[in-house]
Amino acid sequence: MTALVLPVLLAIAYALAMLRFSVWQTRKRLAEQSRPLHDPEIAALAARMARALEVPAIRVNVFEVEPVNGLAVPDGQIYLTRGFLQRKERGEVTAEELAAVIAHELGHVALGHIRRRMIDFTGQNAVFVVLSAVLNRFLPIIGIWLANLISVALMARLSRRDEFEADAYAAALLTKAGIGTGPQISLFRKLGRLTGRAAGQVPAWLLSHPATEDRIAAIEAMERRWTAA
Repeated sequence: MTALVLPVLLAIAYALAMLRFSVWQTRKRLAEQSRPLHDPEIAALAARMARALEVPAIRVNVFEVEPVNGLAVPDGQIYLTRGFLQRKERGEVTAEELAAVIAHELGHVALGHIRRRMIDFTGQNAVFVVLSAVLNRFLPIIGIWLANLISVALMARLSRRDEFEADAYAAALLTKAGIGTGPQISLFRKLGRLTGRAAGQVPAWLLSHPATEDRIAAIEAMERRWTAA
């Protein structure tokens, strides 16, 4: 029993140490490569969402990297990448669609997803160590590969759950702010082209984000329920 428990405890300790380092590294990089966003259109939409949430303001920053993405940190600050803003400048996305990104990231913060993912990360490492120890006894060589596949699939499922929850939060906030879910849905339809990803290339159960069609269907189903209520 001790022979199995000790590796798990060591894996958790290692994961926590790596997580702390990763958080520190991310905060350092954001501090060095970010600045406050100065875009009147997006600022006006952020102010509308702040009023809907009854908070003084929503702080939005620009993360000076090329990939198209949005992210949030536990203290509630939201980041849009320079790549995303460049798409707006070229007319590929609208200010309302970027407001939908902000609303989605606010959902991750409000629902505790960021802190939960920190816990999930340590759990993934523990699962990997246990499965590796068990499977490698019966399936030498491929046991570690299978353990990694299972632990990654587990984390992907948890991540997809978080994305659906953040989508629902964003849909409710955008509706309350008078922006509506139209920009949220239209952005989803553009994401594959904007990010250069083809969803069909990876099995759905390994994707960290749900399929675009499923996300749109979930939002439309919510709107139907709100209309019927």
